[in-house]
Amino acid sequence: QVRLVESGGGLVQAGGSLKLSCVASAHVFSDYAMGWFRQAPGKDSEFVASISWSGEVPYYAGSVTGRFTISRDNDKKMVYLQMNNLKPEDTAVYSCAQARGAYAQSDVASWRQWGQGTQVTVSS
Repeated sequence: QVRLVESGGGLVQAGGSLKLSCVASAHVFSDYAMGWFRQAPGKDSEFVASISWSGEVPYYAGSVTGRFTISRDNDKKMVYLQMNNLKPEDTAVYSCAQARGAYAQSDVASWRQWGQGTQVTVSS
């Protein structure tokens, strides 16, 4: 079973930027899509972004399109989320996830493993 560990969260003012990182302990990493989800206090988990096994096909939730960029480095078994122009409504615990296949989008059934998450807090 893969272990996913996130880092890079913190406190930032509205309009600022953060870059989240996630390292996977999986023996096989490059065969699977990777993604990010977030959960704000009192709310359900929300899909944020995904990237295909090769890194060539990103997909974003509408609320972050144009502000967030997902990327991956298969040699390092890392996935990243660059977050720009952050808003207070982006405040949440962000978790990376590994999909069941090479491509995945927002359907929760497409995902099989999540990390513990890293807190992102955006002040107004």
